[in-house]
Amino acid sequence: MPRSITLGNGKTLVGLDRFARIRDLYFPYVGLEDQVRGHYMHKIGVYVDGHLSWFGDDERWNITVECEKESLVSNISAVNEALGVSLHFSDLVYNEESVFLRRIAVKNLQKKGREIKIYFGHQFELYKSHSADTAYYDPVRHAIIHYKGQRVFLINGEMEGVPFTDYTIGLANYNGLEGSHKDAEDGLLSKNPIEHGPVDSVIGFYGFFGGEDEKIIHYFVVGATSIQEALTLNNQVLKKTPEHILKSTRDYWIAWVNKYNFSFYGLSEEVVGLFKKSLMLLRSHVDDRGAIIASGDSDMLHQGKDTYAYMWPRDASYSAVALDLAGDQYVARRYFEFCNTIISPEGYFMHKYLPDGSLGSSWHPYIRDGVFQLPIQEDETALVLWSLYIHYEHTRDVEFIESLFNNLIERSANFLLSYRDSKTGLPKGSYDLWEEKYGTSTFTASAVYGALIAAAKFAKLLGKTELEASYTEGAEEVKKGILKYLYDEETGLFVKLIRKNGKETEIDKTLDASSAYGIFNFGVLPVNDLKLVKAIEETKERLSRNISIKGIARYEGDGYYRIPGDTPGNPWIITTLWYTQYAIARAQTEKEFKEVREVLQWAVKYALPSGVLAEQLHPHTGEQVSASPLTWSHAEYINTVIKYLNRLEELGYCKTCNPAP
Repeated sequence: MPRSITLGNGKTLVGLDRFARIRDLYFPYVGLEDQVRGHYMHKIGVYVDGHLSWFGDDERWNITVECEKESLVSNISAVNEALGVSLHFSDLVYNEESVFLRRIAVKNLQKKGREIKIYFGHQFELYKSHSADTAYYDPVRHAIIHYKGQRVFLINGEMEGVPFTDYTIGLANYNGLEGSHKDAEDGLLSKNPIEHGPVDSVIGFYGFFGGEDEKIIHYFVVGATSIQEALTLNNQVLKKTPEHILKSTRDYWIAWVNKYNFSFYGLSEEVVGLFKKSLMLLRSHVDDRGAIIASGDSDMLHQGKDTYAYMWPRDASYSAVALDLAGDQYVARRYFEFCNTIISPEGYFMHKYLPDGSLGSSWHPYIRDGVFQLPIQEDETALVLWSLYIHYEHTRDVEFIESLFNNLIERSANFLLSYRDSKTGLPKGSYDLWEEKYGTSTFTASAVYGALIAAAKFAKLLGKTELEASYTEGAEEVKKGILKYLYDEETGLFVKLIRKNGKETEIDKTLDASSAYGIFNFGVLPVNDLKLVKAIEETKERLSRNISIKGIARYEGDGYYRIPGDTPGNPWIITTLWYTQYAIARAQTEKEFKEVREVLQWAVKYALPSGVLAEQLHPHTGEQVSASPLTWSHAEYINTVIKYLNRLEELGYCKTCNPAP
């Protein structure tokens, strides 16, 4: 089940499912320690006329999860005509502190007066382990506290100024006990004050509602590393008032997302709306200490029951570029500072990292066919350098570049320069950008070319002429190698990769969207070069065959989350937007931007109402597949819109299409 919306502030990330339930709650890092972990949930129930109805269990609920137009605040409607009750949620993570706040407008849809009870159930998995937890009721603060060690969550709330009416604490999924939510079935909770082990809790708000009456509930969860800190945050919320926190957080996001007055020339309101939502959703996946995670969707399980809650230098570099292009250079700066701390002594980046900088899980071995190999994707090292130069172009912060030069820039550039085959000039083998095949791929070689060009520019900037010459020469050797060994004269296409097998060289000619895109994106060939034009056109045609909803697959025969059928694979948001970016680069007249606007509208069509974009789509229904949201998808959407505006400005259709520095 994809996350219908994510809310965050750089320290906390909350993911809600399509039933408005909390399914992910990352704290104290964005992407590290999911204290709910998806397989648990924070339940929402309504008791009226002797019947208890839980969201997600009662099919009579009509629930829509949206995001406010210009603020990272949910806009959720839940209506149950049979029960005669509606709830409207405005949810947020406070931009200043680790506080998840819900404002719920509860309405009696019937004309007769009735008592309505609203229940919230909680199961945490503190330190990613559902044992040895404690939960208790604090009668002084009138709050529920879950804790284990330095992980503490306090739950509180009020309805029309009156604290929650009822509570209980119990055990869940233990010795046949299903959970404390069963205690609510009769409309009363047992008020058990403490429990330890695999604990859970429920609180209830009770009120009499006149005919068509509406009451407001403010419910909040604070995250802390000590009980005292949690109590302090509880007092802060009550003193500032939930309504103030809602307003100040909403105002913050409105100011942030409208920092620059983009013209959005020729774009529909829906496309602009998705651009702004993409910026906010991407920002919610950025940890204050610099890591940008791929996705907070814990339902997206990979090998070994893993998720996407890691910092891949690949995904994160594209996200940093998007934020730079949109004018938020400060977030990108923290990302490069993070990279400066995690780069290996040899000058490369590993597969992926946790948000605290430690090494993430991997399926890349250190040995292949009995021979040692580096378990890396070399494109990730190259992409950090490439994206850092884009950051410099937008900031012109020479002092920052100088501070990174010796440890990050020179070290990684020297690795890219040395980790090459002496015969071909190409990079030695590593895993491709899709993390699947080992060899020298066209994309990786192109990224290395772009990174060495960037390194040469940095060297020139700082007056390091010998390094500039060395990096430039290396880049040209890589380029020659690409055109000689990775271009297939017979087909007129760039191959997926080549790999050494003893003395033999194997050629994988699988048509891969990243091959021609890499040639274009990193400037190996100019946009109008006939080799590139042919490769782009044929790639686009073949990788979109038999896909009913349109869009472009990753490569022919892609089996990752594949929907059975005669398509080359599922369409990806990323690859579809890549080829739109190429169309933008080639456009000479306004008429040629028609297809660009159509693809942006296509992305809007297959986004969730909240603006969430997935990694992949079902090729015939458009249903979201795999991780959702995926920050890389949102980054490419942002990049495409900005490149569209920049190109219009270059062609003179508007003077300041893009006012960001």
